[in-house]
Amino acid sequence: MRAGWMAQELLTTFDQEIDEMSLLPGTGGIYDIYANGNLVWSRKEEGRFPDITELKQAVRDAIAPDKSLGHADKKS
Repeated sequence: MRAGWMAQELLTTFDQEIDEMSLLPGTGGIYDIYANGNLVWSRKEEGRFPDITELKQAVRDAIAPDKSLGHADKKS
């Protein structure tokens, strides 16, 4: 359920930048997010799931670094 919701959020936020998205079922709590072939989030490495804001920022940094995320952008 979480993966589906986050996928929907990413597709909505990056509707002009994402051409394709896949959800692949796994076992053992695997939760890896790739953008353009590069790992942008790993639950195993981070020890937790991302919150949606940090996931959007990580994906943005990988595929559209100049895109503003509005209120989801980090404060300077």
